[in-house]
Amino acid sequence: SPGLRTPRLPVWLCSVSGRHSVLFGTDSRLLSDWKSERIFHLYFYSGQQEQTQTAHLTIDTHSHHWEEAQREDPSSPRKRHPALEMAIRTKWAGATVSWNGTDPFF
Repeated sequence: SPGLRTPRLPVWLCSVSGRHSVLFGTDSRLLSDWKSERIFHLYFYSGQQEQTQTAHLTIDTHSHHWEEAQREDPSSPRKRHPALEMAIRTKWAGATVSWNGTDPFF
């Protein structure tokens, strides 16, 4: 099926902290229009028992308040980021991730 080779919606299979999970979006423009990568929403599901609902994340690739945090001591607790955020930044370097009220759990 061509849909398996070229998905209609952005989907990433992830291995974060040794666990498999799915990160996906519902906006097909993320696949073809770089301008849609300014502020967008992704959803995360780990399939783990402790996750009771899909996490709704807002990604902002142009908010640069993270640069100020780089001046902090890297070992300070405020400097540590959830593993999922670090994985997201492998595609969108420097992006900020809002968990929209969910406690970061991954």
